[in-house]
Amino acid sequence: MDVHLNCWNETDELKCVVVCGPSEIEVPDQQTADDVQWEKPVSQNKARENHHIMVSAMEQEGVKVIDYSDYLSTKDKMLHLQLINRVFVRDLGCVFGNELLPGEAGTSMRRPEYVMSHILFNKWFDSSSFPIEANNSANALEYGDVLILNKDAVFINTGLRTSMESIQKMKEQIFKAGFSEIGVIDLPRRGDTMHLDMNGNVVGKNLFLAKSYMRFFPVQVINDRREHYEMMEQFLNRHGFEVIWSPDVKPDVRDTVANINFLNLNPETLLISSKVNKKIFSHHPELKKKKLIEVDVAELEKGGGGIRCMTLPFERRS
Repeated sequence: MDVHLNCWNETDELKCVVVCGPSEIEVPDQQTADDVQWEKPVSQNKARENHHIMVSAMEQEGVKVIDYSDYLSTKDKMLHLQLINRVFVRDLGCVFGNELLPGEAGTSMRRPEYVMSHILFNKWFDSSSFPIEANNSANALEYGDVLILNKDAVFINTGLRTSMESIQKMKEQIFKAGFSEIGVIDLPRRGDTMHLDMNGNVVGKNLFLAKSYMRFFPVQVINDRREHYEMMEQFLNRHGFEVIWSPDVKPDVRDTVANINFLNLNPETLLISSKVNKKIFSHHPELKKKKLIEVDVAELEKGGGGIRCMTLPFERRS
Protein backbone atom coordinates (compact mmCIF):
# COMPACT_ATOMS: atom_id res chain seq x y z
CA MET A 1 0.00 0.00 0.00
CA ASP A 2 1.52 3.27 -1.16
CA VAL A 3 0.70 5.30 1.95
CA HIS A 4 2.93 7.40 4.18
CA LEU A 5 1.66 7.00 7.75
CA ASN A 6 1.72 10.45 9.35
CA CYS A 7 -0.64 11.78 12.03
CA TRP A 8 0.56 14.17 14.74
CA ASN A 9 -2.76 15.85 15.51
CA GLU A 10 -6.46 15.87 14.58
CA THR A 11 -6.49 18.94 12.33
CA ASP A 12 -3.72 18.87 9.70
CA GLU A 13 -4.86 18.39 6.11
CA LEU A 14 -6.25 14.88 5.69
CA LYS A 15 -4.59 13.14 2.75
CA CYS A 16 -5.50 9.47 3.25
CA VAL A 17 -8.23 7.76 5.25
CA VAL A 18 -9.46 4.18 5.68
CA VAL A 19 -13.15 3.29 5.69
CA CYS A 20 -15.29 0.18 5.38
CA GLY A 21 -18.67 -0.09 3.67
CA PRO A 22 -21.72 -1.16 5.72
CA SER A 23 -22.75 -4.75 6.31
CA GLU A 24 -25.21 -6.54 4.05
CA ILE A 25 -27.40 -7.58 6.98
CA GLU A 26 -30.47 -5.55 7.93
CA VAL A 27 -31.27 -4.65 11.53
CA PRO A 28 -35.00 -5.07 10.95
CA ASP A 29 -36.80 -3.95 14.13
CA GLN A 30 -36.36 -2.11 17.40
CA GLN A 31 -36.01 -5.28 19.47
CA THR A 32 -33.11 -6.43 17.29
CA ALA A 33 -31.56 -2.96 17.49
CA ASP A 34 -31.79 -3.07 21.28
CA ASP A 35 -30.25 -6.55 21.36
CA VAL A 36 -27.22 -5.50 19.29
CA GLN A 37 -26.98 -2.16 21.15
CA TRP A 38 -27.97 0.00 18.20
CA GLU A 39 -30.24 3.00 18.51
CA LYS A 40 -32.78 2.10 15.85
CA PRO A 41 -33.47 -0.40 13.04
CA VAL A 42 -31.28 0.19 9.99
CA SER A 43 -31.85 -0.29 6.28
CA GLN A 44 -28.51 -1.29 4.83
CA ASN A 45 -29.48 0.05 1.40
CA LYS A 46 -29.93 3.50 2.95
CA ALA A 47 -26.77 2.99 4.99
CA ARG A 48 -24.77 2.26 1.83
CA GLU A 49 -26.18 5.41 0.22
CA ASN A 50 -25.09 7.41 3.27
CA HIS A 51 -21.63 5.87 3.16
CA HIS A 52 -21.21 6.65 -0.53
CA ILE A 53 -22.17 10.29 0.13
CA MET A 54 -19.62 10.53 2.96
CA VAL A 55 -16.83 8.98 0.88
CA SER A 56 -17.60 11.21 -2.10
CA ALA A 57 -17.48 14.33 0.09
CA MET A 58 -13.98 13.40 1.28
CA GLU A 59 -12.77 12.56 -2.22
CA GLN A 60 -14.05 15.90 -3.50
CA GLU A 61 -11.80 17.56 -0.92
CA GLY A 62 -8.78 15.69 -2.29
CA VAL A 63 -8.66 12.88 0.27
CA LYS A 64 -7.53 9.41 -0.81
CA VAL A 65 -10.15 6.99 0.56
CA ILE A 66 -9.28 3.31 1.01
CA ASP A 67 -12.05 0.79 1.75
CA TYR A 68 -10.05 -1.96 3.39
CA SER A 69 -12.79 -4.55 2.79
CA ASP A 70 -11.96 -4.36 -0.94
CA TYR A 71 -8.63 -6.04 -0.12
CA LEU A 72 -9.94 -8.95 1.94
CA SER A 73 -9.82 -12.48 0.58
CA THR A 74 -13.01 -14.02 -0.79
CA LYS A 75 -13.16 -16.33 2.23
CA ASP A 76 -12.82 -13.47 4.72
CA LYS A 77 -15.39 -11.35 2.89
CA MET A 78 -18.09 -14.00 3.38
CA LEU A 79 -17.94 -13.41 7.12
CA HIS A 80 -16.93 -9.75 7.02
CA LEU A 81 -20.02 -8.70 5.03
CA GLN A 82 -22.16 -9.97 7.90
CA LEU A 83 -20.45 -7.93 10.64
CA ILE A 84 -22.88 -5.11 11.36
CA ASN A 85 -20.36 -2.87 13.17
CA ARG A 86 -17.66 -3.11 10.51
CA VAL A 87 -18.30 0.45 9.29
CA PHE A 88 -16.84 1.84 12.55
CA VAL A 89 -13.18 1.56 11.54
CA ARG A 90 -11.81 4.21 13.91
CA ASP A 91 -11.53 1.68 16.72
CA LEU A 92 -9.33 -0.80 14.81
CA GLY A 93 -6.08 1.16 15.00
CA CYS A 94 -4.57 4.60 15.34
CA VAL A 95 -1.64 6.30 13.62
CA PHE A 96 0.61 7.81 16.29
CA GLY A 97 3.12 9.93 14.42
CA ASN A 98 4.44 7.55 11.78
CA GLU A 99 3.37 4.32 13.47
CA LEU A 100 0.05 2.48 13.22
CA LEU A 101 -0.78 0.78 16.52
CA PRO A 102 -3.41 -1.99 16.63
CA GLY A 103 -6.45 -1.79 18.86
CA GLU A 104 -8.14 -4.53 20.84
CA ALA A 105 -11.91 -5.03 20.75
CA GLY A 106 -13.75 -4.12 23.93
CA THR A 107 -16.59 -6.46 23.01
CA SER A 108 -16.41 -9.95 21.52
CA MET A 109 -18.91 -9.06 18.80
CA ARG A 110 -16.27 -6.91 17.09
CA ARG A 111 -13.19 -9.13 17.41
CA PRO A 112 -13.36 -10.62 13.87
CA GLU A 113 -12.99 -7.12 12.34
CA TYR A 114 -9.86 -6.48 14.38
CA VAL A 115 -8.27 -9.79 13.40
CA MET A 116 -8.98 -9.47 9.68
CA SER A 117 -8.02 -5.79 9.40
CA HIS A 118 -4.80 -6.28 11.36
CA ILE A 119 -3.72 -9.19 9.19
CA LEU A 120 -4.34 -6.97 6.17
CA PHE A 121 -2.46 -3.99 7.67
CA ASN A 122 0.40 -6.35 8.41
CA LYS A 123 0.65 -7.06 4.66
CA TRP A 124 0.59 -3.35 3.83
CA PHE A 125 3.23 -2.17 6.29
CA ASP A 126 6.47 -3.51 7.77
CA SER A 127 6.81 -4.31 11.47
CA SER A 128 8.39 -0.96 12.30
CA SER A 129 5.32 0.86 10.96
CA PHE A 130 2.69 -1.61 12.15
CA PRO A 131 3.81 -3.73 15.13
CA ILE A 132 0.97 -6.25 14.94
CA GLU A 133 1.90 -7.87 18.25
CA ALA A 134 1.85 -4.61 20.23
CA ASN A 135 -1.68 -5.28 21.49
CA ASN A 136 -1.02 -8.88 22.58
CA SER A 137 -1.22 -8.00 26.27
CA ALA A 138 -4.10 -5.51 25.87
CA ASN A 139 -7.63 -6.60 26.75
CA ALA A 140 -9.67 -3.62 25.56
CA LEU A 141 -8.44 -0.60 23.60
CA GLU A 142 -10.76 0.99 21.05
CA TYR A 143 -9.36 4.09 19.40
CA GLY A 144 -12.60 6.05 19.42
CA ASP A 145 -11.34 6.67 22.94
CA VAL A 146 -8.16 8.37 21.68
CA LEU A 147 -7.54 11.93 20.51
CA ILE A 148 -4.07 13.01 19.35
CA LEU A 149 -3.71 16.57 20.62
CA ASN A 150 -0.28 17.48 19.26
CA LYS A 151 3.26 16.13 18.96
CA ASP A 152 3.54 15.99 22.73
CA ALA A 153 0.24 14.75 24.11
CA VAL A 154 -2.44 12.11 23.63
CA PHE A 155 -5.85 12.16 25.34
CA ILE A 156 -7.48 8.80 26.14
CA ASN A 157 -10.71 7.71 27.85
CA THR A 158 -10.79 4.57 29.93
CA GLY A 159 -14.36 3.45 30.13
CA LEU A 160 -16.86 1.13 28.53
CA ARG A 161 -14.58 -0.15 25.73
CA THR A 162 -11.03 0.75 26.84
CA SER A 163 -9.32 -0.46 30.01
CA MET A 164 -6.72 1.30 32.13
CA GLU A 165 -4.71 -1.93 32.13
CA SER A 166 -4.48 -1.80 28.34
CA ILE A 167 -3.40 1.84 28.35
CA GLN A 168 -0.64 1.04 30.84
CA LYS A 169 0.53 -1.83 28.65
CA MET A 170 0.48 0.27 25.45
CA LYS A 171 1.96 3.47 26.89
CA GLU A 172 5.56 2.56 26.00
CA GLN A 173 4.53 2.06 22.36
CA ILE A 174 2.95 5.52 22.37
CA PHE A 175 6.04 7.09 23.93
CA LYS A 176 8.22 5.22 21.44
CA ALA A 177 6.15 6.69 18.59
CA GLY A 178 7.27 10.16 19.70
CA PHE A 179 4.75 11.39 22.28
CA SER A 180 5.77 12.41 25.78
CA GLU A 181 2.51 12.55 27.73
CA ILE A 182 -0.78 10.69 27.99
CA GLY A 183 -3.82 12.18 29.70
CA VAL A 184 -6.38 9.59 30.83
CA ILE A 185 -9.96 10.52 31.70
CA ASP A 186 -12.53 8.06 33.06
CA LEU A 187 -15.99 8.93 31.69
CA PRO A 188 -19.28 7.36 32.83
CA ARG A 189 -19.94 3.92 31.38
CA ARG A 190 -23.09 4.50 29.32
CA GLY A 191 -24.06 4.11 25.67
CA ASP A 192 -23.77 7.86 25.03
CA THR A 193 -20.33 7.94 26.66
CA MET A 194 -19.03 4.78 25.00
CA HIS A 195 -16.02 6.58 23.52
CA LEU A 196 -14.22 9.85 24.15
CA ASP A 197 -15.10 11.20 20.68
CA MET A 198 -18.81 11.06 21.57
CA ASN A 199 -18.18 13.64 24.31
CA GLY A 200 -15.31 15.82 23.13
CA ASN A 201 -13.41 16.54 19.94
CA VAL A 202 -10.60 18.72 18.65
CA VAL A 203 -12.26 21.41 16.57
CA GLY A 204 -9.28 23.54 15.62
CA LYS A 205 -5.53 23.67 16.08
CA ASN A 206 -5.92 25.07 19.60
CA LEU A 207 -9.62 24.49 20.33
CA PHE A 208 -11.31 21.59 22.08
CA LEU A 209 -15.10 21.20 22.06
CA ALA A 210 -16.42 19.26 25.05
CA LYS A 211 -19.69 18.49 26.76
CA SER A 212 -19.98 20.72 29.79
CA TYR A 213 -20.18 17.87 32.32
CA MET A 214 -16.58 16.92 31.52
CA ARG A 215 -15.28 19.95 33.44
CA PHE A 216 -15.84 17.97 36.65
CA PHE A 217 -13.52 15.09 35.70
CA PRO A 218 -9.84 14.81 36.65
CA VAL A 219 -7.23 13.53 34.22
CA GLN A 220 -4.50 11.09 35.18
CA VAL A 221 -1.35 12.40 33.51
CA ILE A 222 1.22 9.76 32.55
CA ASN A 223 4.74 10.37 31.26
CA ASP A 224 7.98 8.40 31.38
CA ARG A 225 8.93 9.92 34.75
CA ARG A 226 5.84 10.09 36.93
CA GLU A 227 2.05 10.16 37.14
CA HIS A 228 -0.12 12.90 38.62
CA TYR A 229 -3.62 14.36 38.35
CA GLU A 230 -5.00 17.55 36.84
CA MET A 231 -8.51 18.69 36.00
CA MET A 232 -9.43 18.24 32.35
CA GLU A 233 -9.35 21.93 31.44
CA GLN A 234 -5.99 22.41 33.15
CA PHE A 235 -4.52 19.49 31.21
CA LEU A 236 -5.80 20.78 27.87
CA ASN A 237 -4.82 24.39 28.61
CA ARG A 238 -1.28 23.29 29.44
CA HIS A 239 -1.05 21.72 25.99
CA GLY A 240 -2.24 24.89 24.27
CA PHE A 241 -5.96 24.18 23.95
CA GLU A 242 -8.82 26.46 24.85
CA VAL A 243 -11.84 24.44 25.93
CA ILE A 244 -15.23 25.36 24.50
CA TRP A 245 -17.95 23.90 26.68
CA SER A 246 -20.85 22.93 24.44
CA PRO A 247 -24.44 23.47 25.54
CA ASP A 248 -25.81 20.57 27.49
CA VAL A 249 -27.49 17.98 25.29
CA LYS A 250 -29.68 15.10 26.32
CA PRO A 251 -27.87 11.88 27.24
CA ASP A 252 -28.95 10.40 23.94
CA VAL A 253 -26.71 8.62 21.44
CA ARG A 254 -28.34 10.40 18.52
CA ASP A 255 -27.56 13.87 19.87
CA THR A 256 -24.08 12.84 20.95
CA VAL A 257 -23.12 11.43 17.59
CA ALA A 258 -24.43 14.28 15.46
CA ASN A 259 -23.05 17.12 17.57
CA ILE A 260 -19.62 15.88 18.60
CA ASN A 261 -18.54 13.14 16.20
CA PHE A 262 -17.21 15.17 13.26
CA LEU A 263 -13.99 14.90 11.23
CA ASN A 264 -11.40 17.63 10.63
CA LEU A 265 -10.53 17.62 6.91
CA ASN A 266 -8.04 20.45 7.37
CA PRO A 267 -7.55 23.33 9.84
CA GLU A 268 -10.42 25.29 8.25
CA THR A 269 -12.87 22.54 7.26
CA LEU A 270 -15.08 20.12 9.16
CA LEU A 271 -17.04 17.19 7.76
CA ILE A 272 -20.23 17.11 9.83
CA SER A 273 -23.54 15.30 10.03
CA SER A 274 -26.55 17.05 8.51
CA LYS A 275 -28.28 16.47 11.87
CA VAL A 276 -25.77 18.56 13.82
CA ASN A 277 -27.00 21.40 15.99
CA LYS A 278 -25.07 24.24 14.34
CA LYS A 279 -25.42 26.42 17.42
CA ILE A 280 -22.53 24.40 18.81
CA PHE A 281 -20.27 26.06 16.24
CA SER A 282 -21.40 29.58 17.09
CA HIS A 283 -19.92 29.86 20.59
CA HIS A 284 -16.47 31.01 19.52
CA PRO A 285 -15.26 33.46 16.85
CA GLU A 286 -12.86 30.89 15.40
CA LEU A 287 -15.64 28.34 15.00
CA LYS A 288 -17.76 30.82 13.07
CA LYS A 289 -15.02 30.92 10.41
CA LYS A 290 -15.09 27.17 9.82
CA LYS A 291 -16.15 25.73 6.49
CA LEU A 292 -18.80 23.12 7.31
CA ILE A 293 -19.41 20.32 4.82
CA GLU A 294 -22.65 18.57 5.70
CA VAL A 295 -23.40 14.98 4.73
CA ASP A 296 -26.45 12.87 5.45
CA VAL A 297 -25.28 9.92 7.54
CA ALA A 298 -28.50 9.55 9.55
CA GLU A 299 -28.97 5.87 8.73
CA LEU A 300 -25.39 5.07 9.69
CA GLU A 301 -25.67 7.03 12.94
CA LYS A 302 -28.43 4.68 14.10
CA GLY A 303 -25.66 2.16 14.75
CA GLY A 304 -24.32 4.37 17.54
CA GLY A 305 -21.39 6.01 15.77
CA GLY A 306 -20.76 9.04 13.60
CA ILE A 307 -18.42 10.37 10.94
CA ARG A 308 -15.28 10.22 13.09
CA CYS A 309 -16.13 6.66 14.12
CA MET A 310 -16.36 5.69 10.44
CA THR A 311 -12.98 7.11 9.38
CA LEU A 312 -9.43 6.04 10.26
CA PRO A 313 -6.87 8.67 9.17
CA PHE A 314 -3.62 7.25 7.82
CA GLU A 315 -2.01 10.48 6.66
CA ARG A 316 -2.27 14.15 7.54
CA ARG A 317 0.05 16.86 6.20
CA SER A 318 0.72 20.23 7.81
